Order: sequence, then structure tokens, then C-alpha cells
Amino acid sequence: MAGPPPLGELPPCYTPPAASSAPQILAGSLKAPLWLRAYFQGLLFSLGCGIQKHCGKVLFLGLLAFGALALGLRVATIETDLEQLWVEVGSQVSQELHYTKEKLGEEAAYTSQMLIQTARQEGENILTPEALGLHLQAALTASKVQVSLYGKSWDLNKICYKSGVPLIENGMIERMIEKLFPCVILTPLDCFWEGAKLQGGSAYLPGRPDIQWTNLDPQQLLEELGPFASLEGFRELLDKAQVGQAYVGRPCLDPNDLHCPPSAPNHHSRQVPNVAQELSGGCHGFSHKFMHWQEELLLGGMSRDLQGQLLRAEALQSTFLLMSPRQLYEHFRGDYQTHDIGWSEEQASTVLQAWQRRFVQLAQETLPANASQQIHAFSSTTLDDILHAFSEVSAARVVGGYLLMLAYACVTMLRWDCAQSQGAVGLAGVLLVALAVASGLGLCALLGITFNAATTQVLPFLALGIGVDDIFLLAHAFIKAPPGTLLQDRMGECLRRTGTSVALTSVNNMVAFFMAAVVPIPALRAFSLQAAIVVGCNFAAVMLVFPAILSLDLRRRHCQRLDVLCCFSSPCSARVVQILPQELGDRTIPVGIAHLTTTVQAFAHCEASSQHVVTILPTQAHLVPPPSDPLGSELYSPGGSTRDLLGQEEETRQKTVCKSLLCTHWNLAHFARYQFAPLLLQSQVKAVVLVFFGALLGLSLYGTTLVEDGLALTDVVPHGTKEHAFLSAQLRYFSLYEVALVTQGGFDYAHSQRALFDLYQRFSSLKAVLPPPATQAPRTWLHYYRNWLQGIQAAFDQDWASGRITRHSYRNGSEDGALAYKLLIQTGNAQEPLDFSQLTTRKLVDKDGLIPPELFYMGLTVWVSSDPLGLAASQANFYPPPPEWLHDKYDTTGENLRIPAAQPLEFAQFPFLLHGLQETADFVEAIKGARAACTEAGHAGVHAYPSGSPFLFWEQYLGLRHCFLLAVCILLVCTFLVCALLLLNPWTALLIVLVLAMMTVELFGIMGFLGIKLSAIPVVILVASVGIGVEFTVHVALGFLTTQGSRNLRAARALEYTFAPVTDGAISTLLGLLMLVGSSFDFIVRYFFTVLTVLTLLGLLHGLVLLPVLLSVLGPPPEVAQAYKESPQVRSPATTQGGGLRWGVPPTLSQSFARVTTSMTVALHPPPLPGACVHAASEEPAWAPTPTPAANSSSAPSSRGPHTE
Repeated sequence: MAGPPPLGELPPCYTPPAASSAPQILAGSLKAPLWLRAYFQGLLFSLGCGIQKHCGKVLFLGLLAFGALALGLRVATIETDLEQLWVEVGSQVSQELHYTKEKLGEEAAYTSQMLIQTARQEGENILTPEALGLHLQAALTASKVQVSLYGKSWDLNKICYKSGVPLIENGMIERMIEKLFPCVILTPLDCFWEGAKLQGGSAYLPGRPDIQWTNLDPQQLLEELGPFASLEGFRELLDKAQVGQAYVGRPCLDPNDLHCPPSAPNHHSRQVPNVAQELSGGCHGFSHKFMHWQEELLLGGMSRDLQGQLLRAEALQSTFLLMSPRQLYEHFRGDYQTHDIGWSEEQASTVLQAWQRRFVQLAQETLPANASQQIHAFSSTTLDDILHAFSEVSAARVVGGYLLMLAYACVTMLRWDCAQSQGAVGLAGVLLVALAVASGLGLCALLGITFNAATTQVLPFLALGIGVDDIFLLAHAFIKAPPGTLLQDRMGECLRRTGTSVALTSVNNMVAFFMAAVVPIPALRAFSLQAAIVVGCNFAAVMLVFPAILSLDLRRRHCQRLDVLCCFSSPCSARVVQILPQELGDRTIPVGIAHLTTTVQAFAHCEASSQHVVTILPTQAHLVPPPSDPLGSELYSPGGSTRDLLGQEEETRQKTVCKSLLCTHWNLAHFARYQFAPLLLQSQVKAVVLVFFGALLGLSLYGTTLVEDGLALTDVVPHGTKEHAFLSAQLRYFSLYEVALVTQGGFDYAHSQRALFDLYQRFSSLKAVLPPPATQAPRTWLHYYRNWLQGIQAAFDQDWASGRITRHSYRNGSEDGALAYKLLIQTGNAQEPLDFSQLTTRKLVDKDGLIPPELFYMGLTVWVSSDPLGLAASQANFYPPPPEWLHDKYDTTGENLRIPAAQPLEFAQFPFLLHGLQETADFVEAIKGARAACTEAGHAGVHAYPSGSPFLFWEQYLGLRHCFLLAVCILLVCTFLVCALLLLNPWTALLIVLVLAMMTVELFGIMGFLGIKLSAIPVVILVASVGIGVEFTVHVALGFLTTQGSRNLRAARALEYTFAPVTDGAISTLLGLLMLVGSSFDFIVRYFFTVLTVLTLLGLLHGLVLLPVLLSVLGPPPEVAQAYKESPQVRSPATTQGGGLRWGVPPTLSQSFARVTTSMTVALHPPPLPGACVHAASEEPAWAPTPTPAANSSSAPSSRGPHTE
């Protein structure tokens, strides 16, 4: 037989017997919500009873299902690619990135390895020969790195990026050039002869020492080789690139070096060069025209005099460029050096990574610890390693966090009374939540959701803290079953009382995290989806599997076994008998005016067996007027529990006080009932609370104005590491970013040259763009292409004027003149491709500086094939690439005269350097300016977009705040709808949403005071704070809503029954977060631990302080209001028979219920279960109510207090 229905859970169709003339339910308009909740609770009751009946099967199947899902972690993948993590999904940047990869492939043209040198004493000038000597030492050590893999030795010369290697028909010269062609190294040492020492290539010619860049004079070499080979074309190529004497014509940093060449300007004088003067204006690679390294790329912290001359600098930087894995694979594919190792792109990537790690290690170890300078080294592999370390799961922290939670749950649920102790339940609950978290993450892996640092570093602890909250709630409710609940109905009654709260909080959490997925950052979207799925798995575990654990523990208690050590019997169990309510006699209870007090006289003594025996005299029930404090009178009425009864001091002459030990008497519920609630709900305290939270809200609103946007890489990398030191120095001294202005297809490049030049000019005028030196032409393919055409046109004009080129012959002309000749006769007509009359009637570049459209694509083919250094310097990255075409001046056949036209371009780019970008506002300003320039070009028909890391990772800040505000607003609306639907009370839902909105604003404001910047990660936490805050508010609101009495009484009762589980839940969350403090990444501590800890504390304050005060002032009316008047048919207590107690039941039951309860407790023998009915030899209770007609139609009023649902 089911126990009596809880107060407030009767369906509205209930009709009292006709004999009753008591007043009816006053809140008749709330019948529908009551009926709906009763229906939902009925379903939960049936679910709980079913689980209890088949607890073993449910537990086995649940663990099996969750374990199977947890195996999905075997296929989990961790994403560390920054583009895949931080580029907004579906954004303009994402589409542009997709377009770039579609045309060029997945990889960049090269990867960068950097060395930064700074003085140990901050502000010291580094432009001294001694400092550059130390820089040379470090750079030289790094450049000599070799790694052995796959049976081969790999050095810098094999894997470095080489820009614009020319194609030479002479095989001997081509092989020599391939070995000698220098790597691209941007270093301040290139201003001196010592820069040649970093180039490792060498070649051999008979009769000469090994040719290296330290002793190579290209002009002299060509003169020596001239009689043996035709090198006119190669000579012109070097002249155009302005190679000159290369390094041997530059001053020696150490003129006393034995290898300092005689051609060095200071070789004979032995005078140490003026470093600042030599570095002024930047340095050059081996080509003065195409390899100019600007000052900003080499020097940091520069100071100048009034005339703009460089005086001093505080940092030096050298950058080594390596090939990408794809380029390295293609370079050695089919080569004799790799034919026997199964060469693949993965092997190429492994070679590069090994070399980069060794590079960083040796560079950092070059200088001794007591040196006046310090070297910071960094590579792209170093960044990948940091992200991998950032994304790895710390087994020690996970195990430590879960052990801490296990200890807390066990200690919290342990009781001196072994029959009421739930330590084992706490342990099992935490382990179950851990399994649910693992199963949720495994399900995410099976669904293809990639893991990232937020998942691995934070989610296990956050999910544990949130999941254990509901474990505490169910355990608290289960141990406090209402009197009269049958053994087989215990789990059903527990779910009926708490299932609504668990469902409401879990659904809100899932909705919160799903709504956080609105933030279009892949890393945070994945985190939000994984958190929502994990919360869903926790919900399933708590509602399905944990009740089975409680049911098994119920059997343990029924069998009188010890907690945790369940194989041993309990020696200290005390039998507890709770007596049904006693009728009141012929008197009427004035609602809200007087209260029933039951006086119990009890005498206690201890037997030799250490059992406490309590002898209770007959009870005396009488009415007493309310004391002066209304709240106190309502709050201190008998609650029906054994502990409360034996712990209260009754002012009766016939009674001896029996108190339990303080350690067994005090708990959070006791504190909430006797100390916290009476203090909080006083009028003066309410006013203080409202003023305090109003001031906190106002202060937080001010704090929101202090929140800045941004997330620097230095925030992510652990402080105190060499990587952090490098990034800090780079951010301070070399805040440079390589970007490109990409032009797409869809328009005619040949007819849009003026618009392209205008686009370049607009982009160059942006504040953040580093302008090229006044003496250098713009570094774009269109400028290089046009200048090259003008150069060969000038050569043709000279040859034509001198007669070396005529209408019918160009063999006597120069190489450039011959190229111009071939271009000038092109018509672009397939039928008549050549027209010799155009030799004197057209120009390759007209007077407006534009290339004739009909020559544009044919000229592009010739330029790409004839000027590899210019093409490489322009970084054009044409797609489709123009066809290869070799020029032979001595081939006069018609086929050689025909030049194939390049296909219309679909992709090209102009390179730029952005500088001075320190704060997020600087990036945003640069991005807006670049976008505006592209938009304006679009009006002229040119389709273009900016590309580069600033646009990949900082463009999100253009709309991040809007996205955050939209997500929070949508989530608050969803929370209101969910709460209104499940609570069936829009006013209560509105109060909850108000408190949640205050929490979000206050958390945002506190972030401003703590200096935490707004990025996608805090946005997700802020959005999720709405769902997490529900954990602290819904339980209290639901307890208030389902309790009878005045607002103060209902708020006090809600606190009494929810204070303990809510506080335990908050502490469990804090314990779960505590392990984040041990992270080596300060970013985890600041952005996750700090923010989530503040969120938890705010939730605790708002849920247990502000919300009860608001409810006591503005709370909705009770769903059921009672005015109880006893029927005259109530009989006197029946006499006891056989030691049993019988209680009379009124023949009619009013539809309004009064919570008037008396309880008596005696200690006899070990009980079958605390709070259960004691039976005689049969299964029927000996104290069954006297059957009456009314008793058949309704149950007796429950003796418990307000309940949580």
C-alpha cells in the first residue's frame, strides 16, 4: 500500500466527503498546475518503484551501457590546429580560408624558426660588436644542427626554404647553383660578412678550394667561367637581382677574423664597424633588390636621433625559413637519397619537427647562464608542442580531484548511527558520476566531436562537480523518507519528491551548454556540445542507475549491516518507531493564529549493552498562542523527526531533557533551521541583503566597462618557461605579422589593373601597414611584373636603335631585347598569332603604367619563367600557375616565337607587414580598415580579401560581444520557458531568471576587476553560468512553491530542506575545480578556475541568500492554502493492545490540510529501517488506523514537513 500522498500533490479532482464542512482549498485557480505536477510525480514514483524492484538488473545494465559508451574514448582525437580551433565556423574568414586552401592546398609556403636576443639588463643597448658576436654564436650553432633519421643526415641546407632558384640549361652550372643557392635567413648579420657563415652550401670546381658564400664573389666566378660556358643569361639574372659581390663585399664584424675577405671594406683598416650605422635602413640577403630585410624585422626597441638616424636597440631577431612538409616531400621524391626509405609526407614532417626541436634546444643552450645576453628560440613545432601539452589530460590531477571528491562524499554522508549512514552511497555516487562523465566523452568521440584543451583540462572537473550535486540531493531526500512510507515505495517516494528538481536543473544545464554552442568558435562549440552531452549522461545516471544504488543500500540498512564495510553487522543500531498523528479532540485550530504543541516526557538511560533506552510518558497536546516572533513560531513547530524531538528543550515540569552528542546533532539542515533562516528572514536583515546585492550589481555594472577584449598567446603559455619568455619578448619588440591581400577570380585582371593598383594603395595607407623604404619599389607581383616589362622594353629600344634587333632578327640583341621582341609581336589571336608590325607601334607598358590587356597573360607566362627571383620575392602564389616556357634566343622557329598565354587568374596575393599591433583594439582597427579597403575595391569590380593570422584569430572580436549578448538573452528566455513549464508558475520562473541575469552581470563585472579579458572562453563560461546558476536557485524556488503557510514560513522551510544539498553541491563543485589550481598553465587557473569559482560562490550567495529574501517579499502565493477545522466525529485515542499503539482517524478529511504532527520515539530493539513502520509477526502494521468510511476514501495527513521536488 502506498504511503499517504504528500501535501500539495493531490489532484484537483479530489472531493472531500459530504460530512465535512471544513473550508476548501483557497488557491483553486492552481488546480491545473497541481494536477500536472502530480501526474509527473506519479510517473517518477512509478519509475522509482520499478527501479527499486529490479535494482540489481538496472544497476548491471546501466553500468554495462555506460561502460560501453566509455570505450568510445579509444577513438577520441585531440585537435591542436589553431585554425581548426579558433576560426569562426561559417564566418567570412572561414569561407576565405577554405578558398585559399582550395586553390593553394593545406599548407603555408614555409615555416619560421626564430631567435630573439635581448640583454639581461633591461633597456641596455644591444647594437655593439660584442652583442652581435654572441648573436652570431647562437645563430651559427642553430644553423649547424643536424638530425639523423631514416638512416640519413638532415641539415639546414637540405630542408631550408630557398627563394626563386633559377633554371639554367648548363648542367654543371645548374648543379653548382643548386648546392650553393642560399637559404632564406632574415638576420641582422646579413649586414656583415659574417652573415655568410650561416649559409651551409658548398660546391667544388677543379683547381679551386671549396666554393662557399664566405669566399664566393659571383662576379669574379662568372668571369673565370666565361670562357668555358655561355653564362650571359645567368649573368643578366644576377645583375637584375643586384647580387654584386654578395657577402664578400660587406664589412667584417670582426676584422681580425683570419677568413675576413680582402674585398671587405674594413679588411685592411681593421676598424670595427659602427653597428648602428650598418644596420640603419635594414640589411640585405645575397640579392639587394629582392631580399631586403627592413629594420623592424631585425631590431626591436629602437631609438633614433632628431635626424632619424638609428642610435640604439634593445633586441635582435633572426628568422630561419624551412620548407613545409609537402615541399620537402616533393623536393626529395624520387631523389637517390630517399629512394630506399619509402619517402612520404609523414616522414618529411617528422624530419622537420625533429630538426626544429633540436634547433630550439641548441640555440637556448648556446650562451652561458652568466652571459650578459640571453637567447630566446621558438619554432612552429614548439607552438604545436605547447598546444599538445595544453591539451593532454593530467592523470594526476584527474585522479586527485576524484579522490578528493570521494573523500568528501564519504565523510559528508557518514553518520554515527550506522543504520542512517550513507558513506558507501557517496563513494558509489561519485564513481558513478565519473563513469557517466567518461561515457559522455566517449559518446562525443563516437559522434566525431574532437577534443581540445578546454575538454581535457576543465570538463572532467566541471562535470564532476555539477554531477555530484544531484547525487547529494537524492541521498538527502532518500534518508528523510516521510513517515508511513512502505519499504517497497521508498525509491518511488524519493524520486517523486526530488525528481522534478533534478530534471529541471539538468535540462537547464543542457539547454545552457547547447545555447553556448551559438558561439561560432570551433573549440568552444565542441566544449559546449561535449558539456551538454556529459550533463545528459549524468542526468541519466542519476535518475536511473543511482536509485538502484540507493535501493541496494536500503537492503543493507534493512539487514542491519555496517556502512562501507557492509559484510559486518551493525552493533549500534537503535530501533525507531514513529507514531502516526494523534487526533486533537474537540477543538478548532485557528489558521495562522495558534499552533499545536505536543509535550513529550522522556527518560533515558544506557544499558550494559551500550544501547540507549528512552521511556516516554503519555503525551499532552495543547494549543499555545504564537510568540512575539511570527517566524520563530512557525519555524520551531515540531518537525516530526526523531533527532528534532530528542534535541528540543521542552518547558515541562514532568520532562527530563535528553540530548544527543553535538557531533551527531548538528548538520547543515539544523544550521539552516535554527540559525540561518531566522536571521536571514528578519526585516532588517532583508533590507541589508537587498541593499548589498543592489550595490554589488551596481559595482558589477561598472566592472563590465573595464572588461577588455583579447587573448594573447602569452596568456596560454605557462609563465616561467622559455617559450613564455620568447613570446613576451616578441610581443614587446617584434609585434609584426605577415599578411596578404588576396585577389580572387570572377573578374578580368587584365582590364582591372588600375583597380588593383588602387587597392594596393588603399591597403598600404592603413595605419598598421609597414611601408616599404622610399628607395625600394612596392613588393607586389604586379609592380615587379610591370617593372620587368619596362626593363626589357628599354633593352629592346636600345637594341632596336643600335640595329642589333631588326624586324626579322633578334639574335644579335640582348636577352631582354629578344624577350621583348617576342612579346611585342604577339596578337593573342589563335588564327594570326604574330604581327611583326607591332614592334614599333606598341609598348609593353603604356604611358599610364598599364600593361596592354591582350599581352597581359602572355607576358605573365614570360615573366614567371624568366624572373624566378622576382616571382619568389613577390609571393604571388598564382593559381592556376602560368605554364613553363623556356626562352632560347638562338631558336628562331615559329614555335619558339609563340608564347602560350596563362590561364585567367583565380588566386593571387600582395604581401604586407602589419606592425604596432599590441592590444586587441589595434587588431580590430587594422581588420576594419582592411575590410573597408576590400569592400571599396569590390565596388570597382575587384574581389579581394585580407589573409593572415590577425584576420584568422582576431576577427572574432568584431562580433563577439554581440554574439555573447544574443546567446545570454536566448538562454534566459529558454530558462524562463523551461522553468515556467516544469514549475507551472511563471512568476517564480521570472524571479529565477532575474537572479540568473544578476549573476551573469556580476560575474562579467568581477572579470573586469580581476583583469580577465573577454574572449571566446570566458564567453562560454558566462553563457553556461546561466545553466549552472539554476543548480543554486531552482531547488529553493521549488521548495518555496510547494510549501504552505506565510511567505516567511515557506522561505524558511525551503531553506531548511535545500540548504544542505545546495551547499554540498557547491562544495563538491569547488572541490572539482580545486584540481585546476595545479595546472602548469596559468591560463587554466585564471580563465577557468578563477571564473568558475567566482561563479560558484555567486550562485551560492544568490541561491541561499538573495532568492529566499526575494521570495519572502515578492514570492507567489502558495499552491495550496489551508484552513483546517477538526470534525466533531474525531474520536479519542484508542487504547494500546499488545504493546502496539492504535490511532484514531477522522471519518472525513478536509481538502485543506494542516501540518499538525506529533511524534513519539522509543528505543527498543535494532530496527529494520529508520523511519519505517514497525510490524508485528505479520506484514501488517500493528498500529493500523481504525477503519472508518472516511479512511477508505483518503489517507491520513502526512506528518512530514515541506518537501522538495
